[in-house]
Amino acid sequence: MKTQRRKMEHLILCAEEEVESKGSGFDDVLLIHNALPEIDKEKIDLSVEFLGKKLSSPLMIASMTGGHPDTKKVNEALASAAEELKIGMGVGSQRAALEDKSAEDSFRVVRDVAPSTFIYGNIGAAQLREYGIEGIERIVEMIDADAIAIHLNFLQEAIQPEGDTNASGCLAEIRKICSSIKVPVIVKETGAGISHAVAHRLCEAGVSAIDVGGLGGTSWGGVEVYRAKAEGNKLSEHLGKLFWNWGIPTVVSIVECASFPIPIIATGGIRTGIDVAKSIALGADVSSTALPLVKPAIEGKEEVIRKIKTMNEELRIAMFLCGCESVKDLSSVQVVITGRTREILEQRGFRPQSLSLR
Repeated sequence: MKTQRRKMEHLILCAEEEVESKGSGFDDVLLIHNALPEIDKEKIDLSVEFLGKKLSSPLMIASMTGGHPDTKKVNEALASAAEELKIGMGVGSQRAALEDKSAEDSFRVVRDVAPSTFIYGNIGAAQLREYGIEGIERIVEMIDADAIAIHLNFLQEAIQPEGDTNASGCLAEIRKICSSIKVPVIVKETGAGISHAVAHRLCEAGVSAIDVGGLGGTSWGGVEVYRAKAEGNKLSEHLGKLFWNWGIPTVVSIVECASFPIPIIATGGIRTGIDVAKSIALGADVSSTALPLVKPAIEGKEEVIRKIKTMNEELRIAMFLCGCESVKDLSSVQVVITGRTREILEQRGFRPQSLSLR
């Protein structure tokens, strides 16, 4: 199946090639240091509650893979780590399993090895008309999902020769799903960010959470460049290069979406625990990361655990140096935003009171 083959190509390219975009905005964000924190670092609590589940840390494993037999071990390693660490995890698009039942096992293994932690399913907005409520219920059941993510990846679809670029009616389908299924619905971008206006429409449609998926992490335009080169498709290669850094920076997207009364997931260039701390200080509830975990996941569960523990320790130190005993305390840390990110936010009309734009 073409979809299965494409999933494996994506995973290999993310592990072996340079596929990151530039400009998440985190370098323009400064958390004001507290020289007298008056707290015990060892007593800092990283735990959070997200969509009804208690997690040990606000750092989740972002949707990554599945859909090809060779991705099963990768998902198993990620899910085993998530279960041991008691953090959340999303699976890659389950479209391949809807097309071919033989691909289900590469997703089902996630719940098999992670019976208790927060796991969310995944399907593209472009596929909602084709599979409808019945398809959504099937992918939820496939992994006993605690939530379902609907991903918006129209930049990638537009560059892929086989991409589905009919985006008409997606919001109506999202609204229908939100009112019809029992689990929470997350809508997530995949590297180009979500604006305030789009977040407003999603909230009105009834979504339970938004994952901003901003510019600065994996560039799916960039991934498609390598696929196009291998296939000799000059047009797709050109388009992938041109749109490699297209999108709303993650920091900008967090600030634009943070005013809505639903949880915000910060994804897109989360590379350290400091990025997690900055995201939450800017208004996100949790963060997630994918690309830094691809190589560890290929190596095995213990490497995934090692990487996540490192990022959690980075987060803990950042919290200590800001005087924060809990993740919630990060929302009151003074933040200074400078440079291009400040310029974008000011031109967009966003100047939250909790932020200092210098």
